[in-house]
Amino acid sequence: MIQSNIMKRSICGGLAVLLILWACQTSTKQEGKKEIKPNIVYILADDLGYGDLSCYGQQKFQTPNIDRLASQGMLFTQHYAGCSVCAPSRSSLLTGQDTGHTPIRGNMHVDPEGEAPLSTGSFTLAEMLKQKGYTTGAFGKWGLGFITSEGDPNNQGFDQFYGYNSQTLAHNYYPGHLWNNHERVVLNGNSGDKIGEYSADMIQDSVLKFVERNRNHPFFLYYASTIPHAELLLPKEKMAPFKGKFPPEHPFTGAEFGDEKFRLGAYGSQQEPHAAFAAMVTLFDKQVGELMDKLKELGLDKSTLVIFTSDNGPHIEGGADPDYFDSNGPLKGYKRDLYEGGIREPMIACWPGKISAGSTTDLISAFWDVMPTCAELVGAETPQDIQGISFLPTLLGKDGQKQHDHLYWEFHELDGRQAIRRGNWKYVSYNVLDPQKRTVELYDLSTDIGEKNNVADQHLKIVKEMQELLRTARVPVDTFPFVED
Repeated sequence: MIQSNIMKRSICGGLAVLLILWACQTSTKQEGKKEIKPNIVYILADDLGYGDLSCYGQQKFQTPNIDRLASQGMLFTQHYAGCSVCAPSRSSLLTGQDTGHTPIRGNMHVDPEGEAPLSTGSFTLAEMLKQKGYTTGAFGKWGLGFITSEGDPNNQGFDQFYGYNSQTLAHNYYPGHLWNNHERVVLNGNSGDKIGEYSADMIQDSVLKFVERNRNHPFFLYYASTIPHAELLLPKEKMAPFKGKFPPEHPFTGAEFGDEKFRLGAYGSQQEPHAAFAAMVTLFDKQVGELMDKLKELGLDKSTLVIFTSDNGPHIEGGADPDYFDSNGPLKGYKRDLYEGGIREPMIACWPGKISAGSTTDLISAFWDVMPTCAELVGAETPQDIQGISFLPTLLGKDGQKQHDHLYWEFHELDGRQAIRRGNWKYVSYNVLDPQKRTVELYDLSTDIGEKNNVADQHLKIVKEMQELLRTARVPVDTFPFVED
């Protein structure tokens, strides 16, 4: 009897051990099935045109690292910025709202240093990702609220910010200071007339360190570079390979040491603007390559979604010459225009093993689609007050991609401008604030991507429909009013 009980206990004990081992193995397998949240890297060039990358047709210089992104991922042919200037475009990106709804709808300087701030009630992409356990970092140019305001990047969901708070000061590549969160970092190497500390290099260094620090948990990196915005300046050794190779040059005379606005927003002089522009885009391409190499070095490349784009069309300031480089490709217009050249941007998405390599899409998409795309990607709740639609199905090659009924833009300088796209029809109106001069323009983008033929007189019914749609496409705000407000 004793032996029998011992045997029973032994059998039961053995079964218990087996059950525990089975449970542990099952638990391990289930945990192994849990998909790790991907890192998200969003690279935003400043004033880079649709045709400024060799993968989009640039002929005068090459962008091999960004081209590599395209060859490993998906190239978008109909992606749009939030607006045709910096602040509203960034506001649209971070809030998931078009410029008829986003809080910041124009560039508006606020003393002592910065722009009109995002409101406390704004809910940003960074805040959404923080709620899902992401570490968040913004590097480069901010422009959505001065330090300690409600629009301060640290108050809008970013754990770390390094770069320029003010868009105006971001005109200069050798500034007197940058910001590291709330710390004003004085650059002694740029005191007086010295040019010892190049901001683009310093920002790049901070970006790479952020990636290294956060290699073991999910992060959102918002890399808002200042390249190739207006001031065409860079270190001599980076300029040297390009000098004399882009004739004819037309020297630009800008602010020099001793001038009132020197390093306070006025652009510096450049004897060879063409060479400087090509060198700066080449430098940025190299920096993108360094970031991609860092992700691969750390074993993060296959667990990171990288998106590359630009905030608006190419500028014609500081000696820049977009016509020389065909920076718009087949498009009409520049920065501040609501024609395609001012708002249609290059966009590339890369995620090895998830996005088909070398793929292209003509999906019509915009900055305000990024927030819902990220929400679907990480399992976050999509805010209800946005105009964005997730393009994740397109990225992953899945069915069920939803389409926009229309896209809307407004611009509050130069007497006001509005544009709306519905299908292939594009309605554009300039001089909105002056009813006597207000234009009525209609283009069929399926046959006229360059918006050369205004067919408004031939399609009065469509014009009327577009004008009615304009009345409901925006919510009036006191700070950015139009005539009908």
